[in-house]
Amino acid sequence: MKPRTGCETVLKNDHDYWMAKAIAEAAKARAKDEVPIGCVIVRDGKIIARGHNLRETAQDPAAHAELIAIRKAARKLNSWRLLDTTLYVTLEPCIMCMGAIILARIPTVVFGCHDPKGGAAGTLYDLSNDPRLNHRVDLVPRILEQECSSLLSTFFAELRRRRRSLPVS
Repeated sequence: MKPRTGCETVLKNDHDYWMAKAIAEAAKARAKDEVPIGCVIVRDGKIIARGHNLRETAQDPAAHAELIAIRKAARKLNSWRLLDTTLYVTLEPCIMCMGAIILARIPTVVFGCHDPKGGAAGTLYDLSNDPRLNHRVDLVPRILEQECSSLLSTFFAELRRRRRSLPVS
């Protein structure tokens, strides 16, 4: 990844900087009462695509942050091969998203926190390094892990509180 130029504020390192952008996408999902997961795809020091969860809004089980960003990046580059890109996502990708990452030939995935219930980048499965597949993905886990984890735990705690206060019909 080429270094950024201009007057952008650089955080501790590039991974922290770009993950903060993914966290901002997760905040957009949260504002729509969606599970707060956000994603950005970076190439040559620039964001080429962004996405956040829209499953409830779109009533689409495939409207995950990563898939939305991958589709946007493919359109922007006019290619399904997303070579020389890095995908940043706040939560470890699921099986579906890791499948799309592999099919898109994304070389590097950086994620915030592990997903003990659905992670396919090392937690439940590790599709990133499966020798039966034709592409390998370099993983960089636990970037701004506490911030990413807190987004999710706060969202679900709030959801449970709201559900408990609903009248029983």
